[in-house]
Amino acid sequence: MAKKQQSSQMKKLYRSNKNKEIGGVCGGIGEYLGVDPVIIRIIWIFGTFILYGGGILLYILAWIVIPRNPKHKWN
Repeated sequence: MAKKQQSSQMKKLYRSNKNKEIGGVCGGIGEYLGVDPVIIRIIWIFGTFILYGGGILLYILAWIVIPRNPKHKWN
């Protein structure tokens, strides 16, 4: 069987500065998935209520772990 060729450019997850409200986490996830960041934010808020506030901790953790996008201008 033939193996699928990997593209030379792999998608990487970065925090966004273009679609940034707080830390750029939801904007970066939206850019990575090709989805409007507003949808990601709504899902994240809904998940925060489901997890009894655990989404806030997950957001902070993602803010620390996910690197900034080197292609975006940061203030």
